[in-house]
Amino acid sequence: MAKSLFIAAIDKDSGKTTTSICLMHLARKKYRRVGFFKPFGGQTLRFRRTIVDKDVALMAQVFDLKTAPGTMSPVVLSSDTTHKVVDGKISPVELQEKIIHAYAELEKECDFIIVEGSGHPGVGSVMGISNAHIAKLLGTPVLLVTGGGLGNVVDRLALILPLFEKECVDVRAILVNRLDAEKRERSLDYLSRALKNEPFKVIGGFNYQPILANPTLHRISSLLGLPVRGNRRDLQKIIYRVLIGAASTHRFIELMQDPSLILVTSSRDELLVTLAHLYGMPQYRSLIVGLVISGAAPIDPITQQILDKSRIPYLRDELRTSAELYQKIDRDVSKIIADDTEKLDLIRSLAEVSFDFDAIDELFS
Repeated sequence: MAKSLFIAAIDKDSGKTTTSICLMHLARKKYRRVGFFKPFGGQTLRFRRTIVDKDVALMAQVFDLKTAPGTMSPVVLSSDTTHKVVDGKISPVELQEKIIHAYAELEKECDFIIVEGSGHPGVGSVMGISNAHIAKLLGTPVLLVTGGGLGNVVDRLALILPLFEKECVDVRAILVNRLDAEKRERSLDYLSRALKNEPFKVIGGFNYQPILANPTLHRISSLLGLPVRGNRRDLQKIIYRVLIGAASTHRFIELMQDPSLILVTSSRDELLVTLAHLYGMPQYRSLIVGLVISGAAPIDPITQQILDKSRIPYLRDELRTSAELYQKIDRDVSKIIADDTEKLDLIRSLAEVSFDFDAIDELFS
């Protein structure tokens, strides 16, 4: 029987997938056969001719997993799945049995299995497959991922832990991510003391790393549904700031201090031409990840020639304003994809120094 742990989180976007990558990387150094399992998911894509959860495709590509995709991702949700369950067209028992059967198949070929939940622990309750209930069905102890802070973490746990207790699930540890590096030990000390009467351990995870939360140009292209024109060699370059080209050209240049995505309207010829010229200068090229040019007005033909000649990367959107595009980008939480080589390399290196896998392994044995 394979060892396993279930990675849940107090909220969505808390770092479950990043934690899964870390543990997969470390587990493969200790165990010969390490598997990944995502019981259900609603963000899907086609991978190896099978519709699977996107995190399964990510892990399979990053770690070259040979298990059948459908085994790692037994239940994929469509927009009307929950309604079909309520209408009686899909049985919760049927979904549960698919998950149990797939997990049993995966166990046959693995020594260690990482199970990743979806969203917060209650997600899937309407279908009878909440994270907590799946952990019970699989008999898998839980590693609960949280963000940093003190009051917020304790308060969220007060709401979430009763769900696991109701299902008689063994929460063995909470993993605290996004810690302030300078306050790391202090934060963990306070959390440990605040939760001293709980049966689980408090484990330190990642310090806050802006690079992991920031999107790449490739991510923005996918998010906005716009192709990147010009230089496509830096699609994986990470965006640290998103700037709107509303200030004067001189003032705007002063604002460029970090690698930035710049939103600018098609009528701002002077700024577009200046940015195209700056892109050719080494001291500025590193600060310009790319442009998003908005507005229905056509780009001036001469300005267009200068843009094309400079090879500055840009996306063109004639339907949305810069403000609309900024709001869409600002609402997005960047998700890691297999092509994010810089982020993936950083996660692996951080795993080596931030996680004591032997201690976690022993705790979950």
